[in-house]
Amino acid sequence: MIFHSRSIDNVTLLNVSGRIDVTNSSDLKHKLGQIASQQSTQVIVNLSHVSFMDSSGLAVLIQGMKRCREYGGDLLLCNLPKPVHMIFELTRLDKAVQIFDSEHDAIAQFQTQRQPLISGLNS
Repeated sequence: MIFHSRSIDNVTLLNVSGRIDVTNSSDLKHKLGQIASQQSTQVIVNLSHVSFMDSSGLAVLIQGMKRCREYGGDLLLCNLPKPVHMIFELTRLDKAVQIFDSEHDAIAQFQTQRQPLISGLNS
């Protein structure tokens, strides 16, 4: 498994390549822990180059999402290949985690969440 991370407008984008399974899911858990330790709680995981994911990979992503949410952020997923997306659908985890077709759409979601509501300006 290979990681590449970068930041855009206070959002950490993590690109993951290869297989995510029981033999290496702890590497992903460690990487997400490193990101969280830098107090980055707005995380997008791009899975476009993931060829396989088992339940251990699902568990690590859900744990990462919960950790981000505990600190007022979120973990979003994007660019899921069809076999990986099917795993989320079969386990119904697609209802628990937000999945986007592109990084752009996921970044836009965080930007929308950050915009303050202004009310009562004409009062």
